[in-house]
Amino acid sequence: MLLLPTLFGVLTLVFFLIHMIPGDPVEVMLGETANAADKAELRESLGLNRPLLTQYRTFLLDFAAGDLGRSLYERTSVGTIIGARLPATLELALCAMIAAVLISFPLAILAAVRRGGWIDRLALLFSLLGLSLPNFWLGPLLMIIFSIQLGWAPVSGRHLFLPALTLGLGMAAILIRILRASLLRAMTEDYVQTARAKGLPERRVWLKHTLRNALTSVVTIMSLQFGSVLAGSLITETIFSWPGLGRLTVQAIQTRDYPLVQGCVLVIAVSYILVNFITDLVYKLVDPRVTYGE
Repeated sequence: MLLLPTLFGVLTLVFFLIHMIPGDPVEVMLGETANAADKAELRESLGLNRPLLTQYRTFLLDFAAGDLGRSLYERTSVGTIIGARLPATLELALCAMIAAVLISFPLAILAAVRRGGWIDRLALLFSLLGLSLPNFWLGPLLMIIFSIQLGWAPVSGRHLFLPALTLGLGMAAILIRILRASLLRAMTEDYVQTARAKGLPERRVWLKHTLRNALTSVVTIMSLQFGSVLAGSLITETIFSWPGLGRLTVQAIQTRDYPLVQGCVLVIAVSYILVNFITDLVYKLVDPRVTYGE
């Protein structure tokens, strides 16, 4: 029900904000030394000489017809440009999520099983550090360690290890805390005590009863984090020169490429909404008791 109003709000906000950013795309394309006649001709050919509200109305009508416009800088269809970059961002987001799960699940389970022990304290310390270190600091730090000092990975280019690890560590830090808390809460439930009273092996109690019932809140966080990766990979993709949608958005903002910025933000917003919709479906698989109101 809220999909269309949300998209309309996002499109409207982005359209007016990008036009309020100081700078002229014509000057970016031609240079400040270009003569006034050339600037006026290019501005007219791009439609930038029209009133802002007229440009906004044209933008909405084109969008309703399925046309995201043409890039001011590359003179190519916005949909084509985004389509070429989106797979790289999805690849990075999936690998970052896999890295986060591989790191967080074992640590969180061990921390809950050995509550109060050194593993528990180590997991909580790791979580605290992961939440405290921003990507714009963590990315260069990992680059120095793994690329410059150890030589295990190239500094930039199509190499997934460092950018995926940078994003994955931040997600893992959150997942450790959420999953650990959910496991400790599930351990006190009656069905867990009943399973133990029946003499079920401890491993089965943890995996079948405790872990499964603790996943509902974890699925929520994972979906939000996955959406955040799609929306917030701008810094990481820029640091590692990853050819994805985040880096494309930064480049479009720098060149004042209005249609391309609007297209990138639209794709990110739709992706975030779709991730949340899929999460609702996953809830039903994780816990069949979940129901949705009419």
